[in-house]
Amino acid sequence: MNAHFALLPGDGIGPEIVQEARIALDAVADRYGHDFSYSEHPIGGCSIDASGDPLPAATIEACRRADAVILGAVGGPKWSDPEAPIRPEDGLLAIRKELGLYANLRPIKTFEALVDASPLRRDIVDGTDILFVRELTGGIYFGGSTTSDGGDTVVDHMRYTVAEVERIVRFAASAARKRSRRLTSVDKANVLEVSRLWRRVTLRVMAEEFPDVALETVLVDAMAMHLLSRPRDFDVVVTGNLFGDILTDEASMLPGSLGLLASASLGDGALGVYEPIHGSAPDIAGRGIANPLGAILSAALALRHSLGLDTEAEAVESAVDRVLTAGLRTQDIAAGGAAIGTAAMGAAVAEELRAENPL
Repeated sequence: MNAHFALLPGDGIGPEIVQEARIALDAVADRYGHDFSYSEHPIGGCSIDASGDPLPAATIEACRRADAVILGAVGGPKWSDPEAPIRPEDGLLAIRKELGLYANLRPIKTFEALVDASPLRRDIVDGTDILFVRELTGGIYFGGSTTSDGGDTVVDHMRYTVAEVERIVRFAASAARKRSRRLTSVDKANVLEVSRLWRRVTLRVMAEEFPDVALETVLVDAMAMHLLSRPRDFDVVVTGNLFGDILTDEASMLPGSLGLLASASLGDGALGVYEPIHGSAPDIAGRGIANPLGAILSAALALRHSLGLDTEAEAVESAVDRVLTAGLRTQDIAAGGAAIGTAAMGAAVAEELRAENPL
């Protein structure tokens, strides 16, 4: 297969981890006889510095022409002024909207070799395998805001339409149908009118279109508690933009580190943006100690969802599991023990990919 990846390294540790994702993809190409090409484009703070725009039009067009997009991270102290008219995060929100990527998949799965690295007890987290489906282009992040009383009163608008809720519920329910046929919908319907709409639409879509998928509805505050007390009880979880953002950051502690977690932002077509869920980590940028596994596993999601290469995606995931089982650790998961750097971890995954006989 010939495929082109648009690389958006971004800020902080973004360039370091995207480089390791590319090395893993090259190893996949070598092993399975594919031809992968790459082009690199600006986004975020570095793009603001270069052109004054966190998402230039040329970057958007390059992403549209690509088969998949690998993104690092955006933001950092240099651009953190809350009063700034343009922020790196504007680029991240804009690319999702521009490419129509309304569904954010965030798998939360524990690795047997790292179960004891979680701050929670083994008997709580062992065997956790949750797929969060976060609505990505609606809600409070896209609802706009109003300011009155000379700046003393600010209102952010949480907005959802029936059509937006319908499509994300269908997306999540279809995923649940392929797994355990269980779907959990998270809202705040006891307080928020938007959540009451979310629940009404969810109940209707599930009853009419997915009667074979069991549905549970959970309030977001209860879900925050359940994630820490009984995470194995959940399979596919669908929720809105704000709640999904917060809950998945909380859930990142189940496997032990944000550095391990991948995500896929998808729409109705094959094109997607793939990125680890962590931030730009400016405190460790340039030191060569960042964990690249979230970025590498994001590349695996790109192989699966944008290119339809399930076998190759599974090979990447298996290689990551093997290097962890062998005891290799970056600083964030070393628990005080010996740690290797970003490049060494990426090289170990690539070596595992090249060492195996093709599946």
